[in-house]
Amino acid sequence: MTPGSAFSHSRTPAERAAAGKEARSRVPRLAQARFDPGPGRFDPIDVIEGQSLTRLQDLIPIRYGRMLESPFRFYRGAAAIMAADLGAAPDTGLTVQLCGDAHLLNFRLLASPERHLVFDINDFDETLAGPFEWDVKRLAASFVIAARANGFGTAEQNRAVRECVRSYRERMREFAGMHTLDIWYAQDDVDHMRTLMAAAMDKKARRRTEQATAKARTRTHMQAFERLTRNTPQGRRIAPDPPLITPLADLGGPEEAAQWKELAAVIDQYTTSLSSEKRHLLSHFRVADMARKVVGVGSVGTRCWILLMLGRDDDDPLLLQAKEAQQSVLAAQTGGDPWDNQGRRVVSGQRLIQTTSDIFLGWTHVVGLDGQGRDFYVRQLRDWKGIARPETMDPRMLDLFAHVCGASLARAHARSGDPVAITAYLGGSDRFDRALAEFAQSYADQNERDFAALAAAVRSGRVTARDL
Repeated sequence: MTPGSAFSHSRTPAERAAAGKEARSRVPRLAQARFDPGPGRFDPIDVIEGQSLTRLQDLIPIRYGRMLESPFRFYRGAAAIMAADLGAAPDTGLTVQLCGDAHLLNFRLLASPERHLVFDINDFDETLAGPFEWDVKRLAASFVIAARANGFGTAEQNRAVRECVRSYRERMREFAGMHTLDIWYAQDDVDHMRTLMAAAMDKKARRRTEQATAKARTRTHMQAFERLTRNTPQGRRIAPDPPLITPLADLGGPEEAAQWKELAAVIDQYTTSLSSEKRHLLSHFRVADMARKVVGVGSVGTRCWILLMLGRDDDDPLLLQAKEAQQSVLAAQTGGDPWDNQGRRVVSGQRLIQTTSDIFLGWTHVVGLDGQGRDFYVRQLRDWKGIARPETMDPRMLDLFAHVCGASLARAHARSGDPVAITAYLGGSDRFDRALAEFAQSYADQNERDFAALAAAVRSGRVTARDL
């Protein structure tokens, strides 16, 4: 399947189902439980250091410091390690547009352009076409790792995974029986989430869900504007918080002017990726300030800028994030990357599997001060985002969150892949659910070993970590 393509329309439903069942001969469902890399497995620190080579070197210690905060934080930054592990194993060949980093914190509440609150995948830096089970396995393992951090027992860890995978499997079966346009228009808005969770929610769970929804509605661009900017004699400007936020004005001298020129080119060229009405809307804003920002865990070290744009006056802001897009960690595992622009890969993947995307989402390519060409994608910095806090969840709440994440991932995969073939592979029993619970336990063990390896690398001086 090529990026952006849908499943084959030339096959009948029976032929598509047969393809799904045939995939079982390559990888039986219970075989998905296996994770046994053996003594010849690659060095995980080599993988992390390999990623660091093309990043801003002064920020790399921050990345390692964040990854060392906990096994879950390490997991968030180790998508490349897991991609290498998954790529070394047999796969079903049932292709979808993968998120590529489908851990539980990359599912959250978001604002649609119509100002509705929806639940969806949020991070697409690693998106690429690949076998559907890779996303499901990464999501499943994240629930074991989060549950272990909360001190939950093995039975509770497995229950969360099985709830996630069961929800994925059953939702995919629903999509297999739906009309094509109905699949495309399906979304998980707040009302649909309540329906999905109603049978399992008690009074406490309903109250916490309502609180999370209300809080997400307050996380607007205006809240980010108040938190990230300050009044100055020159007008509203981005507030410094070095090394996490460094305004261009703090660079000074010729470097500041050169960075302004480079980032102005980013914005000018990015607008060509927008539709004409979005370009018209953006033309009502002017760039007031720019700053370098450190983001996430796995992304630390990639070039990321926040841009303060103002419309009518200093109280009419638009905050954009321009983030460097490097090759997906999945590219080496899928036979190569056909994209000529990694920013476009991210944007195209997001538009394909996310039901509602930011109206300012776009991409560009620029040549930096060092003469190197780099790809970027641009989006709003924040708009009604509600982020899960698994450390506050009891086992019941984690199960509920696993349920909605699994269902949401199925919806994303059904848009880009063949739900009939995937459903035929998964079947009606819980074999796949049980297999992934076993896989998730094994991979969580491996993640802890890799986490310990990074800690050892810091102690030996092989790499440097910085706490922030």
